[in-house]
Amino acid sequence: MFDDMLKVFKELSPRDFRILTGIEIEMKNFEWVPVPVLQKYVGLPAEKLTFHLTRLRRKKMVVGTLDPYEGYKIYFEAYDALALHTYVQRKTISAVGSEIGVGKESVVVEVLKEPELEIAEPEVLILKLHREGRTSFKQVKRTREHLVGKEHFSWIYAARLSAIREYTIMKNLYPDVSVPKPIDQNRHTILMEVAKGSELSKTKVLDPEWYLDEIIKQVQITYSKGIIHNDLSEYNIFVSDDGVQLIDWPQYITKDHPHAEELLRRDIENVVNHFSKKYMVERDVDEILKNILENTTFEADITKTPGIEDLMTADDLENAEKMSAEDFEEGEFAEDFDDFTVQD
Repeated sequence: MFDDMLKVFKELSPRDFRILTGIEIEMKNFEWVPVPVLQKYVGLPAEKLTFHLTRLRRKKMVVGTLDPYEGYKIYFEAYDALALHTYVQRKTISAVGSEIGVGKESVVVEVLKEPELEIAEPEVLILKLHREGRTSFKQVKRTREHLVGKEHFSWIYAARLSAIREYTIMKNLYPDVSVPKPIDQNRHTILMEVAKGSELSKTKVLDPEWYLDEIIKQVQITYSKGIIHNDLSEYNIFVSDDGVQLIDWPQYITKDHPHAEELLRRDIENVVNHFSKKYMVERDVDEILKNILENTTFEADITKTPGIEDLMTADDLENAEKMSAEDFEEGEFAEDFDDFTVQD
């Protein structure tokens, strides 16, 4: 759990982070990373490295095996720590609050970023940690277009690729499409502005017809860029007095997808059904779909933007597998976290 990781985060040393990053890198080659392979990252004799690994095991940062050799791997707790370490180094996160949302495939945490000016207040942001593959990696591979056909692909890269996909599409949609402003991205995580308002599923709006129109408007603007959300429902739409915001984008598809029209219709149907059941507002799904298909121009098409189509097909996984070799340069790992706080 993220909260459990926070309890030991400030106790981790630069050498600990070096070891964890070595395991992270080599997990693309090994199910269990051998101790001799790790030695090249940390420059320690095997017995000293084993001592540090035992310490990390006690902190639940790594798990190990002795069969058929001594090897180690990390799970999400260590991956969370590595990502958080990077944000602290970049000064994009200065404090972490509590978890505000936990789903099957993500955890959402409230964080603070120190202002650039001393007289300003810290900025409240959202850290989204992708969890694809935690419960059933085979199921994730079947249901994620960008992972289909990839046989040697660990949960690390499933979560990492989902975060890269989501951050990339949000950067290209914002601000034309109403999404939270993306701030930063590292590993399996995204740092973004707080979504405005509250989740549609948990909110009773006073003017449901207006909000439904606003959602359909955002769907059409998104489609004009050649993009379909592909997972839209009342659970990933936020509503406020200012309008609506759409969240949770890792499953997006492009208009060139062979089932694009069908999946666009499903998004519309999910939203229309919600307003029908909760507010007795009736709309014709096929009429809305027809209007979008016939009256949308693609002058703002972003599907050929670098990173959009490539990550859609995942023919080239380099973006997901890029590891920070510079992390191993002298001085890259923090000696302490005196300026970093964990808030209750």
